Amino acid sequence: MASGSLFCVRAFVLLALATTAFSQLSPNFYDNSCPHALSTIQSAVRTAIYKERRMGGSLLRLHFHDCFVNGCDGSVLLDSTPTIDSEKTAIASNNSIRGFEVVDNIKSEVDKACGGPVVSCADILAVAARDSVVALGGPAWEVQLGRRDSTTASRTTANADLPLSNMNLPELIDNFKKQGLDETDLVVLTGGHTLGFARCLTFRDRIYNETNIDEAFAEKLKSTCPKKTNDGDSNLASLDPTPAYFDTAYFNNLVQQKGLLHSDQALFSGGCTDPLVNKYSSYPIAFWQDFAKSMVKMGNIKPLTGYQGEIRLSCSKVNQ
Repeated sequence: MASGSLFCVRAFVLLALATTAFSQLSPNFYDNSCPHALSTIQSAVRTAIYKERRMGGSLLRLHFHDCFVNGCDGSVLLDSTPTIDSEKTAIASNNSIRGFEVVDNIKSEVDKACGGPVVSCADILAVAARDSVVALGGPAWEVQLGRRDSTTASRTTANADLPLSNMNLPELIDNFKKQGLDETDLVVLTGGHTLGFARCLTFRDRIYNETNIDEAFAEKLKSTCPKKTNDGDSNLASLDPTPAYFDTAYFNNLVQQKGLLHSDQALFSGGCTDPLVNKYSSYPIAFWQDFAKSMVKMGNIKPLTGYQGEIRLSCSKVNQ
């Protein structure tokens, strides 16, 4: 058995022994307090994606970056203040995550529909992620609701807990395990890279120095991403050939050694996740089903509920 496979087995066993925290979330949380909340979010998301299809992937990524840092609590949306160290400037997020103005617009529309601040920013992120996937051709799932917003953020925790583009398979498995997520969650949630783009800074080393990459694919990318450091760092390349459609082209790419990021190709590199990549490449329905399950699982990471946190008046700052 390959060393990567042994690591997967160990990680799975450790994860199975961990206790599971059950939240107080419910898909019907706003049925009485704001029955038009979900339809309002859906409409605003569709409008934003109609204006810019790339926004769907951006909203999905915001939810991911939120949940991986102290749980799904809206902390990723907070701006820096003398007392808040914004997560927006963390290594994995700086000049990378986007869509904050769309979230602000959704918040404004939802507050109007609810007659006040009833829906948390954390819940808006969770619902907007689902609605973005659906709008771009992906699966739907029942979003658990009732999260409250944090009153703080942590760039230090974001730097420690968000996965990076240069991670190898054991590092990725360990990173997801810290969040209570297993190797299936790792593969299907990373499959969210079927939407969106990455900056030259994150894939330069791969296209110039790595060997497990299709030569023609790498050569084509060099025109977008020059070898010289700092030259074109912000130039974008799509994470798969159809960055505005939720499909399985991402997994097809990995099988052909056309993963854009080192961390992408690590999922298909002779380790224990190879069978999952093959499975999702061949069976889109399996990817759809497992992605929906893993999104619910990720959305349940350490939510603030009850009297914890607050319902922010503005998603970018705590209430005064």
